[in-house]
Amino acid sequence: MLTLYFCPGACSTASHIAIEETGAQYAEKPIFLPKGEQKTAEYLKINPRGKVPALDVDGKILTENTAILTYLATTFPAKNLLPTDPFEQARGISTMAWFSNIVHPAYTHYMRPERFSPDAAAQPGVKETGKKTFWAHLQEIDTLLAGNDWMMGKDFSVVDCYALVFYGWGVRAELPVKELANYTAFKDRMLKRPAVNKVLVAEESVLLK
Repeated sequence: MLTLYFCPGACSTASHIAIEETGAQYAEKPIFLPKGEQKTAEYLKINPRGKVPALDVDGKILTENTAILTYLATTFPAKNLLPTDPFEQARGISTMAWFSNIVHPAYTHYMRPERFSPDAAAQPGVKETGKKTFWAHLQEIDTLLAGNDWMMGKDFSVVDCYALVFYGWGVRAELPVKELANYTAFKDRMLKRPAVNKVLVAEESVLLK
């Protein structure tokens, strides 16, 4: 049995979309970060780091989007959610690692500058730099999509589930994401996928407003 712990609108949306794309039966367990539910003793037993997503696989816990997305893709090979070529598969994992290690933290600097400086006077600078850096990353994603329907080329993959998260965050940050023609066209293709739409409706995503 699969159980996904996620927060609507957080990076866990990527895993939420991916598990829906597999067609597998799973239980949804929303953890509302704004309410601090990730810090409860109950959830810390699931993920001691107090983060989402977390995937319970028959009592064993897997964390981090990159790992969960790779696990789902390889567990349900008939869905073709990652390339079968070893190099291309590794390239997809590399892109997801970049999302996790570089793109996501830039947005966190913008949204939570207090995490990076205890000095209140320094926090506006942290916030502004984070926003500029995040925008540069969105522009790079737009470039990577040039001439391609999907992040990995002509075929949809779990990498696309992750890439969509940052477009939504760009909207939330009031960045001019509509100027990114390739990324915007990608977002529109994603919204036409039934699994994607189902998850975004359930999470009340800004992409549907």
